[in-house]
Amino acid sequence: MTEATTDGQPLPYPFGDGRQIDLEQRYAELRDTPGLVKVQLPYGRDCWLATRYEDARTVLGDPRFSRAAAVGPDVPRPNPEQPGDGGILMLDPPEHTRIRGVASRAFTARRVEEMRERTRALVERLVDEMVGHGAPADLVAHVALPLPVLVICEMLGVPFADRDDFQRWSSAFLSTTLLPPETVVEYGGALRDYMSELVEQRRAEPADDLISAMLRASDEQGRITRDELVTLAIGILVAGHETTATQLPNFVYVLDRERDQWDLLRERPDLVPRAVEELVRWVPLGVSSAFPRYAKEDVEVGGVLVRAGEPVLAAIGSANRDERVFPDADRVDVLRESNPHIGFGHGPHHCLGAQLARMELQEGLRALVTRLPDLRVAVADDELDWKSGMFVRGFRELPVTW
Repeated sequence: MTEATTDGQPLPYPFGDGRQIDLEQRYAELRDTPGLVKVQLPYGRDCWLATRYEDARTVLGDPRFSRAAAVGPDVPRPNPEQPGDGGILMLDPPEHTRIRGVASRAFTARRVEEMRERTRALVERLVDEMVGHGAPADLVAHVALPLPVLVICEMLGVPFADRDDFQRWSSAFLSTTLLPPETVVEYGGALRDYMSELVEQRRAEPADDLISAMLRASDEQGRITRDELVTLAIGILVAGHETTATQLPNFVYVLDRERDQWDLLRERPDLVPRAVEELVRWVPLGVSSAFPRYAKEDVEVGGVLVRAGEPVLAAIGSANRDERVFPDADRVDVLRESNPHIGFGHGPHHCLGAQLARMELQEGLRALVTRLPDLRVAVADDELDWKSGMFVRGFRELPVTW
């Protein structure tokens, strides 16, 4: 079964511009219809869209679907740029397994947990500086943006003296900053050159940092090239930064709307880890589904036959609102116990930095709830400064008071 508009054409997609925190209503309507839906993105060919939880997991996890096949001008996408070098995001096993294995051996839950105390101190310092600025203050600029870059600098072993340059260059890769195209090219090249130099320094003089650990894992598992390692390090920077920098303000905004949930966290900070999982589930981070998978053979998904060579997108935000899996799915419930959300993806491309993002979000939210228990958004909804033309939904600025 397919879903189409009244004239028989695929549905225009995405369903909104992301200038709201609520998931677009069209997804709920489509989840009530079994099967996949044909959609047309602004660029590339039409494709299937999976809106239900089980269908999305199939598309993300079934080896009969390929990421590596998503190349060329016909790839469905929201912007005109054709897919370029996406690092391991564009690879299938066994190449994907080889490169990811190096990172997973080095980027362990233990290493992330060892960063928790340092991250907590960083958050405390950033909150102190925001309080020192006085209310109202921009939560994005004071806390959400600097936190993940400072943490990843610590993990990668970027010398303190280089961190201002590193943070400026990294903005080229981050959708939280709008830059002219020529500046993006300049900063992106500078960051890649810097990372390449840092890799060579750590190869010559290993240290207790993530790059050194990835180099050791590379030697143990089978060497990856310097370019692959540099791309991997940049990918960790971008993926980890985006989630924290965008979602922490989103979480505060949602909890300000759902004040009973904020009050519950204020009374019980031990619920913060569970709250982070619930908010990752509830907040639809992506404005548009992205990273299509191509069927390598005929595959049935949700009762629809996807032909070999056809692309499919998984609507993660919609899947995380599937009532078949999440009772009362549209309600934010920080007490929710069973929460198998796919907010960090699923399958081989499950977010490598998920544990780091979780830890940063937990420490960020815990500090705000305990240090600023009366924190509130300082502007009305019609004054909010939403990102536009971006892959993720969130705020350019979020003024808060306390």
